[in-house]
Amino acid sequence: MTDGVIVDLWDNPSGEWLMLTALVLVCSLAATPDLATCNRTNAVDVMRLPDQFNSPVTCAMEGQAYLAQTAIGQDLSKNESVKVICAPTATVDITTVPAATIR
Repeated sequence: MTDGVIVDLWDNPSGEWLMLTALVLVCSLAATPDLATCNRTNAVDVMRLPDQFNSPVTCAMEGQAYLAQTAIGQDLSKNESVKVICAPTATVDITTVPAATIR
């Protein structure tokens, strides 16, 4: 998966809905002051939601809500920011980012 790739969910040659997976990145503003440069390799924490979504808006909102329920989300420092990436599920390597669980 390439961070920052825009996918047109409605221009799908197969005619099938593309399902999205949310990746929630907790980024250090000290390490990556420009949030656009934060990605899975330089984020402080990376979580993959276990659910899939067919709407980018729902994906982003659920990613934020999911993080808020975790200890990581409740303990964010002032120099950390959150980035939610919604990517087609088929492009997310699930072996490198296991599904997050709420504790």
